[in-house]
Amino acid sequence: MLAKSPVVVAVKRAQCHEESPPETQISSSSDSEPESLQVGWDGGDDDPLCPRSFSKPKKWLIVAIVSMACFCVTAASSIYTSTYQQMEESFGNSRKVSVLGLSLFVLGIGCGPLFFSPLSEFFGRRPVYLVAWSLYVIWTIPQAVATNIVTMLVARFLAAFSGSTFLAVAGGTVGDLFSKDQLQYPMAIFTVSPFIGPCIGPIIGGFINYNTHWRWTYYVMLMWSVLLLVAIAFLVPETFHPAVLRRKAKLLRQSTGDSRWRAPIEEQDKSILGAVGKSLKRPFQLLIFEPMCLSLCIFSALLLGILYLFFGAFPLIFHTHHHFNLWQVGLSFLGIGVGLIAGVLTDPVWSRVRLHYVSILAESSGKPSNGEPEFRLPPAIFGSLLVPLGLFVFAWTTYPSIHWIVPIVGSAVFGMGNILVFTGIFAFLVDAYPDYAASALAANACVRCVFAAAFPLFGNEMYVTLGFQWASSLLAFLTLAMVPFPFLFFKYGKRIRSKSRMAKN
Repeated sequence: MLAKSPVVVAVKRAQCHEESPPETQISSSSDSEPESLQVGWDGGDDDPLCPRSFSKPKKWLIVAIVSMACFCVTAASSIYTSTYQQMEESFGNSRKVSVLGLSLFVLGIGCGPLFFSPLSEFFGRRPVYLVAWSLYVIWTIPQAVATNIVTMLVARFLAAFSGSTFLAVAGGTVGDLFSKDQLQYPMAIFTVSPFIGPCIGPIIGGFINYNTHWRWTYYVMLMWSVLLLVAIAFLVPETFHPAVLRRKAKLLRQSTGDSRWRAPIEEQDKSILGAVGKSLKRPFQLLIFEPMCLSLCIFSALLLGILYLFFGAFPLIFHTHHHFNLWQVGLSFLGIGVGLIAGVLTDPVWSRVRLHYVSILAESSGKPSNGEPEFRLPPAIFGSLLVPLGLFVFAWTTYPSIHWIVPIVGSAVFGMGNILVFTGIFAFLVDAYPDYAASALAANACVRCVFAAAFPLFGNEMYVTLGFQWASSLLAFLTLAMVPFPFLFFKYGKRIRSKSRMAKN
């Protein structure tokens, strides 16, 4: 009977690809208790229920949908900036209050993952996606029909809080679908999508608000998010391996009548409150006790803060000196977007650089090696040099006598350096803190979003007070002060990790 059942085929505990534990385990806590048969994958990719056995088109379709959701959320953060003038005429609020809507949205993006990420460990990715994105759609509606600024501010925070789920969980979905040797390109697409979103948002918003009423900004976002909800509901299956195995164990129990079949997740002794509490506590432990984590998080946070500050600075600069209208100001963000994409396209170069260092280490030690976490930092080192260079070029070419393309080229250099620093830091944190990788990335996201929420609040006043050139130069000097950290950690990171209680050593 077992051999004939379509779902009983997968009773071995062989995980997909490189994750291949022993075959099905039979355990018993005592002689009086029934034995437990632990369910796993059968034959790796040959198991039809294993997410890594999906066809390539299906895998890439799922990656495209979850990446588009990340893109949509971050685009919603910046598309709001194009509604300022019309919205202020409708609500009668000041520009400082309008900017608060941008800051609250970014703050919501930072807070949401701390709550939703642990839930995906219990319920799987699909239920969390469906609930969170449904809430995102619901909270987009008040933004479209708001009659006062308070409604707008509250709805934006709650929408960001819900939509941020994809920024935290979707990377896990990509990892569920692809093995390590196939992960580079799908993960690159997922990584760049949240960064491209803020650059495209003002472009879309600029055309909408130049040609029609500001509420159409949210009508468009609502239609976009509803289409994504339909795509998530019908095209994105459960990919979290423990959750899929739980469903498989349930099918086995139903088809065989044997209640001993159990999935590993069903035998975990964890509580939801405990997981959420740990998710809230551990990132702050890393920031307090790990100087490498804190320094790199501050560096990436500074860069994101500058990016969101530019949503106020670009309209000020290009409207004042080059007389750009609303949609032209939106197009000025294409420079940063092009820089981000160019940075992602250099990923194969940095992979070869890392392999070079790995081979040197293997030769010197006389045994095979996977390399050190510090070998992930070269793109961050190069990017840390590009960032202040791009900012200085941008700063001192914002005169009316200089063609507008020159500062946009400077912003592209900044964008390229930006993504290189981010990818290098993310990869290093995951590799240096393997047991706390999710917490390290959560700590990074938390600090980044605090900076991104704070910078727009003083950006306009800083540019008016210091002048366009010196305000941008001040930002460049701040990034210049952070340049030594990737160099220092590349050279001395192993020694620092040896004294750490949380890093790999």
